[in-house]
Amino acid sequence: MTTLSPAPRSMGYAVVAVATAVLLLLIVGTLGGAIHRGITSEQLSLFSLSVLVAGFGLSAIALVVACRAIRESINAKALGRKNDVLSARACAETSRQSSFVTYGLSLAVLILFLLVELLLMNDGSLQRTFLDIEPMKESFEDVAKAFWVNIKLALISQVFVLIFGLLLAVARMVPGAAGAPLRFLAVGYIDLMRAVPAIIVLYLIGFGLPLTNIPVISGLSPEWFAIIALSLTYSAYVAEIYRSGIASIHPSQWSASRSLGFSYFQTLRFFILPQAIRLVVPPLLSAFIALQKDTSLVNVIGTMDAFNQAKFYASSSFNLSSVTVVAILFIAITIPQTRYVDWTLAKSAKRMRG
Repeated sequence: MTTLSPAPRSMGYAVVAVATAVLLLLIVGTLGGAIHRGITSEQLSLFSLSVLVAGFGLSAIALVVACRAIRESINAKALGRKNDVLSARACAETSRQSSFVTYGLSLAVLILFLLVELLLMNDGSLQRTFLDIEPMKESFEDVAKAFWVNIKLALISQVFVLIFGLLLAVARMVPGAAGAPLRFLAVGYIDLMRAVPAIIVLYLIGFGLPLTNIPVISGLSPEWFAIIALSLTYSAYVAEIYRSGIASIHPSQWSASRSLGFSYFQTLRFFILPQAIRLVVPPLLSAFIALQKDTSLVNVIGTMDAFNQAKFYASSSFNLSSVTVVAILFIAITIPQTRYVDWTLAKSAKRMRG
């Protein structure tokens, strides 16, 4: 006769969960009350009170879940004494899950509560420095207009990076002795550009090319110098992304195509690249998100981007809320792209499993 294993232990987890929820209530009440009493601004005081109430509410929810863990654990023991092992195991598992939910919820509430209270400390000095509504409203229009420069730089650079990165990847993988010089040059360029920080490349291009007096090139605008520098830097990273995609295609694909009489470049064009590019779309998108953020570095060569515009407001008002506006704008366009990358990765994984 097969004997079922008893229900797993759950009471210890439940007791710790209750203690965690009670401790969270004490922290919220003590710290929140002390900070609320030290605030003199009526508006901040109202916000602090709202945070305090929300903290108490979420802590109470954590305590309710912890009490449920205690109840289910007691039920599990009672059912175990009646030899109803399956029901006892189910109650014990419910108790354990409720305990773990309490731990996670308590930790999340504590972190968020401490972050908000940090902003309100010292009568809201951090909030006034970084999140003052008036300077943010005053600078928003000009900063948003300048932010279009960052978007334009990113979009144009991405086109050049896609093309030049692919050429570098193909050059690095050209086979045979005849392709050795191309491979050497491509590897040297990729290693060099990946080793030098983007801000140094921007500085050298932005201030160096105008000093060369080369026709046409030396007379370009700072925006074009920024595009050139970003394209040169990120094409090296994108070349390696392309190369990883090409290398992931099974060698039989090459052999089958060549056996049908296609040349190396025809095989690459019609069979390998279509498959490889489809595989590397998610990492390419991640690289472009990084490129998009690095457009904020162009302020070192005098390009009037959003960060430069925000610095003018910050220096005149001795307040960094305008720079926070820049951060918010980057967040607004970056997070949706990041979620899209995650979605494409999940879709690719699902297709591969299928």
